[in-house]
Amino acid sequence: MEGIGTGSLVIVNCSNPREKMWGAVMQLDTSGVVIRGLDLEAVDDWLRQERSGGDALIGPSTFFIPMHRVVRIDLEESRGAVESIADRYRAACGRDVRDVLFDRDGSDE
Repeated sequence: MEGIGTGSLVIVNCSNPREKMWGAVMQLDTSGVVIRGLDLEAVDDWLRQERSGGDALIGPSTFFIPMHRVVRIDLEESRGAVESIADRYRAACGRDVRDVLFDRDGSDE
């Protein structure tokens, strides 16, 4: 089983306010977690935008979530018939989602 660390794709469940954030871990320590990603509610819209190649109206950002707000951090991975966001992105766009999150030039293009 893979651990959660820098570069892991995760879903962070937060409280006060209650929200879920998706993205790649940039830093994780006792003060909190730095994520490069999106609010989970915006991910499907972002995937549609990326697949269509349209104007970038939605995009990933870098944010810090203090540990007192973190309820749980889950690895974002495919399970059975349920595809992870990363796998859905690769199938739709032909690139690794980490390349896009970190604005790297993908080798698949």
